[in-house]
Amino acid sequence: MLTVMETHGFARELRRWRTARRWSQLELALRAGTTQRHLSYMEQGRSRPGRGIVLRLAESLELSLRERNALLLTAGYAPVFAESSLDAPELRPVREAIDRVLEGHLPYPALVVRPYGELVAANAAVTVLTEGAAGHLLEPPVNMLRLALHPDGLARRVANLPEWGRHIVEALRALALRSPDDRLDAFIAELEGYVPPLPSGPDAPGYVGFAVPLRLRCDEGELRLVTTVTSFATAVDVTLAELRLEAFLPADEETARMLRRRVIAS
Repeated sequence: MLTVMETHGFARELRRWRTARRWSQLELALRAGTTQRHLSYMEQGRSRPGRGIVLRLAESLELSLRERNALLLTAGYAPVFAESSLDAPELRPVREAIDRVLEGHLPYPALVVRPYGELVAANAAVTVLTEGAAGHLLEPPVNMLRLALHPDGLARRVANLPEWGRHIVEALRALALRSPDDRLDAFIAELEGYVPPLPSGPDAPGYVGFAVPLRLRCDEGELRLVTTVTSFATAVDVTLAELRLEAFLPADEETARMLRRRVIAS
């Protein structure tokens, strides 16, 4: 009975992920190095998959390490990717590397987040993003995406909130398409409620330059910042694979000067 339940659970999840990717059985079979017939049997629960094919299918479906572990469990196998605490001794080199990278980005803000924006670490320059925010948004665990778009947070200082906020929401929507999650859908709906509609007609934004900047008002003037996102591409630990380093870089020399002055003053 347990084997039947595991097989049916795996079959249901395999069909769900393949459908989410909008791939045919043949396409997924070719990617995973198996036959369409074998894949069809697995999706019908008529064939109990081996551990190796489960891993190949998970990789071919481009699942995250957490999702690969979950797929293994539905097939009756133990997870193969560890999920360590950031405080664990084995991740000490990672923590030290993160600290060096964050420090190296000064005088520009940089931070490390978990999925959906939960703050893990930041450098001293991140105060330009948090100053003036309501206390309830700064209570741990701080969610930087909520802080960015909430009317009591960064949003009231963002000169181009409709455009910049829409980029955040659309990025989360793209993530939701690749990794469906009811919690993420609810979070997107919350954030979308904070973002004003895009202007139309003669007030519609005209994008000039290489990226849409964050135009952030501060005491010194208006900062123009662009963001870069970095991840640990070869990570085999769930915790490490889910971390994202987001760095804010000056889009013009005046912004660079203002940020340098802020760090010197502090």
